[in-house]
Amino acid sequence: MAVDPSRGWAAEALSPEDDEESTGGLVSVLVARKHRWDRASVCGYLVDVYCLGVKNAFGPDIKTDVELAQFLPEYYAAYPAGWQDAPIDLAADIVLGAVGYARSLGFEPHADFAQAAGQLGAWEGPPAITFGRGGKPFYQSGPYDNPRKVIETLERTVGPPPAFGYLVASRA
Repeated sequence: MAVDPSRGWAAEALSPEDDEESTGGLVSVLVARKHRWDRASVCGYLVDVYCLGVKNAFGPDIKTDVELAQFLPEYYAAYPAGWQDAPIDLAADIVLGAVGYARSLGFEPHADFAQAAGQLGAWEGPPAITFGRGGKPFYQSGPYDNPRKVIETLERTVGPPPAFGYLVASRA
């Protein structure tokens, strides 16, 4: 995933173990909006920016400010560097742009996305983000995926490799 620098968005420097390559293109996005004076409406999105788009979503959940502060480290526990604050338009570009990219490849977002989508607000693409890896889709299998179905879909929509790349984990 590459971000257009003309929008003024800058990623903090990541250590080698925190870069996209080590996460397989997975990005977690958490959007919290003020609900009442001491509460926030919270939605989370697990996004595959290389291929599948939104793999999981939750919310909206209502949390107190204290609950939200406690939840942040839990939500980003898989990322040793933690999280980075970002403007809502960047969050929308990542999530909604990935949904559009995945749909162009033949994949729909996770069913729970429909309930959480409104948290991102109105969006007028195109995104300022280039999806895929190295200019083309890249599929890395996850524990709940059907790799054969994903690869067949990619072959149908973009053609056989090298039109896309993939890495399928062996199941023991």
